[in-house]
Amino acid sequence: MSFITLIKNAQVYAPRALGLCDVLVAGNRIAKIDQSLELSASIGATVDADGAWLIPGLVDSLVHINGGGGEGGFASRTPELQIRDALGSGVTTVVGALGTDAVTRTLHDLYGKARALDAQGLTCFMQTGSYQVPVNTLTGSVRSDIMLVDPVIGVGELAISDHRSSHPTRDELVRIAADARVAGLLSGKGGVVSVHVGGGSGLLHPLFDVVEHSDIPITQFYPTHINRNGDLLANGVAFARAGGFIDFTTSTTPEILASGEFRASQALRLALEQGAPVDKLTFSSDAQGSLTNFCDQGGLKNIEVGDIGSLFDEFRLAVQEEGIEFSRALQVVTSNPARALALPGKGVIREGADADLVLVDPDRFAITHVMSRGAWKVFDRQSSVTDVFA
Repeated sequence: MSFITLIKNAQVYAPRALGLCDVLVAGNRIAKIDQSLELSASIGATVDADGAWLIPGLVDSLVHINGGGGEGGFASRTPELQIRDALGSGVTTVVGALGTDAVTRTLHDLYGKARALDAQGLTCFMQTGSYQVPVNTLTGSVRSDIMLVDPVIGVGELAISDHRSSHPTRDELVRIAADARVAGLLSGKGGVVSVHVGGGSGLLHPLFDVVEHSDIPITQFYPTHINRNGDLLANGVAFARAGGFIDFTTSTTPEILASGEFRASQALRLALEQGAPVDKLTFSSDAQGSLTNFCDQGGLKNIEVGDIGSLFDEFRLAVQEEGIEFSRALQVVTSNPARALALPGKGVIREGADADLVLVDPDRFAITHVMSRGAWKVFDRQSSVTDVFA
């Protein structure tokens, strides 16, 4: 399909509402946003949005792209992410990470999967490390991984306040964050430490402790699963009010919700009501991760698989059921995670930004078209993505 595309008559949310506009895409970039733009058929293709919402491609900051899990034994290992599932859900940028299992799920495998997804048209980054300390790396150090391995943008998913973590000390957290920060400064990357926060009594206190007793800024940490329970949500609001980003997980199960977890959409409303700044709040899907439900004694009760489609679903629920204004809810799945991880050109619609765009039918609040890096991957609800071995 043409590398020059004009999208006409779209209600553009950048994520800020821009009104009815035309958007010109040239190559993999947004070239022009204006009204009454025209494009000759001999130069490129024109798509009439007919008033549909045009939003940035969603940015998913935590996906176990090469599968995860295993807390229920080897038979419970979860499957890899399929690119059709991501693009069909409006997700055009993902960040891959390891979780509990860094033995049979390796960084080398994660790297290979990230490169494969990127080659198929999905922008894919990755984190070095996993739940464990000392941090597993590709090259021997956090600094060299971030500086020398192109897709690596930070460290994660490092676990705290969880019975599955390595229970890192303050000094260990300081050293990891400092190495990631310096590497980010030297390479022009975010160098952020993405942190899995479990249901333990420690909450976010290990991160507050680092910030209080070191020169590490609070923005160096990006904690997720903050909608796990009421105490963690309140602690997360304090973290956000102090200047840090916090992330709510959109994948869940009825059993996990019954144990005290909030839906991400509900947690967003509660956090805003408690005074959290909206520009410090994000959603991620935790897709392909194992959704584990542990009993009070730590035994596994049941396990399911995270769904990348939950990211758009919870954005929709935030608007339709929680009453959050459209642009505010949209930034939680687009521009906010892009800023948290220092991914310029992602999560926004502006001239010069990456051409990652999603058209949404306003009557059904449903995705109809998805463009990733300037190419249509879903057009009129039909996917053009095919697996190499299909």
